[in-house]
Amino acid sequence: MAKNRVRPTFEGKEYKLVLIGGSTGSIDVLLHLLPALKSPLSFALIIVLHRKNSADSPLANLFSFKTSLPVQEVDDKDAIVPGTIYLAPADYHLLLEQDGTFSLDDSEKVNYSRPSIDVTFESAADAFGPSVTGILLSGANSDGTQGLKAIKKAGGILVAQRPDTAQVGFMPQQAILGAAVDHILDIQELVSFVNGLNATGPAIP
Repeated sequence: MAKNRVRPTFEGKEYKLVLIGGSTGSIDVLLHLLPALKSPLSFALIIVLHRKNSADSPLANLFSFKTSLPVQEVDDKDAIVPGTIYLAPADYHLLLEQDGTFSLDDSEKVNYSRPSIDVTFESAADAFGPSVTGILLSGANSDGTQGLKAIKKAGGILVAQRPDTAQVGFMPQQAILGAAVDHILDIQELVSFVNGLNATGPAIP
């Protein structure tokens, strides 16, 4: 699959939220991305991973060790603060509210998952519209595709990991097939892209 090196114009748009969703194989990508992020971030970075309860605290601690940026596992009603990396807690859906706070929900699983990437992405699109960038990483099911479509409809930007660089390419491939993704990036391109959002807008090197 060819690399996407399109440089669209998004001058004047504020990137208040960058959401990253993933499942199997995505932690390795994040461990490459997080240490490379420029500080301070001008946006909030929100990570939604398919997780087990037993992996709860060690994952947040692991991310904290890999970056100088603040990493926080979300509690109900936490404020969304730019410059912070947020991690969705295990066994709750993570919602973003229009008043700039998070809420947690323990309703039925979506795509066999709680937290569900779709649920978070859709709520972000509803609350923050075109200021949202959604990124989908490695994984083995189709969670995230509907959420990306909601972000696209609201005017946001969609990114998928190049499937041939993912440990499990099914999840980003489903997004590419079904969600009109703007950028298909390998891991190093993803680092450059996210750091570009921290300045004036998205840029692919």
